[in-house]
Amino acid sequence: MNLLSLYLNRPLTKATIEYTLDITLNKGVENGYYGHNDSLHLVLSPFGVLTIIAEEKKSILDALAALGIVLADESDLITQDYPIRIDPSLEKPFEVTNEAIHLRSISTLNLNIIALAISQSVGLEKYEKRFDSLFAQSRRIVESIHTYSFTQRGRLMQFAKKLALTRHDMVSNLLLLDKPNILWDNEEAEALYNRLAFVLELYDRHEIALSKLSQIKEDVMLVIDIINHKKSEFLEWFIIILIGVEIVMGLIEFALH
Repeated sequence: MNLLSLYLNRPLTKATIEYTLDITLNKGVENGYYGHNDSLHLVLSPFGVLTIIAEEKKSILDALAALGIVLADESDLITQDYPIRIDPSLEKPFEVTNEAIHLRSISTLNLNIIALAISQSVGLEKYEKRFDSLFAQSRRIVESIHTYSFTQRGRLMQFAKKLALTRHDMVSNLLLLDKPNILWDNEEAEALYNRLAFVLELYDRHEIALSKLSQIKEDVMLVIDIINHKKSEFLEWFIIILIGVEIVMGLIEFALH
C-alpha cells in the first residue's frame, strides 16, 4: 500500500472532498475526519493536512488531481510518503522502520493512527520552515539594532505578537503535547503511535522548534529593551535640555531686571 500526506496550501472542506471523491467522511481521531471507498482510505486532519492511502500510487494522484492538486505543478507543497506492507506472518502486530510500516493485519484504526502521526510530521515541517524564515528575520533585526529607534517599537511588537500566535497555533493544532484520547483505551494503537512518533522524531523536532522560537523571542525582546533604553535616554536628555533652557531664561530675565 502507498501513503501520501500533504499540507494543503488552500483549504479543502469536508463537503468538497466528499462530493469530489464520492466518499463519506466520519469524525475521526482528534477532531479529524476519515473515510474510505473501494480504492482509497482518506484522513483530513484539523490542521490542514490531507493523507491518502491506496494500493496504487496512481489512485492517490488521480484523487489529488480531482481535488485540483497536481504535485508536479506545485513544488512548494510539503509532502511525505510512506509504504505500508501487510504481512500476516509478522510475529508482532506491527513493525516500523525508516523505510516502511509493516502491519500483521489492516484495520481502520491502524490506518487512522498512521495517518495522524504522518500528518503531524508534515504539519511540523510546515512550522519548521516558518520558524526558519522567522529566525532569519530576527537575525536581520539584531544585525541592524543600531538603526532602530523607539518610533519602530510598534513594528517589533507586531513581530513579537506574530511569534506568540505562531507558537500557540503549533501547540494547539499539532496536538503533540497530549496523546490522542483514543490511545488511552487501546494499548496496541498507543504502541503503534509511539513507535511512529519515535521514528519520525516528532517530540524531538517539536522541542527544537519551540527552542528556536524561544531564541527568536529573546532576540526580539533584547531589541525592544534597547529601544526602550534609547527612549528613556532621549527623554532624560530632553528633560535636561528643558531644565537648561529654563535656567538660561531665568538668568536672562534676572539680568534684565
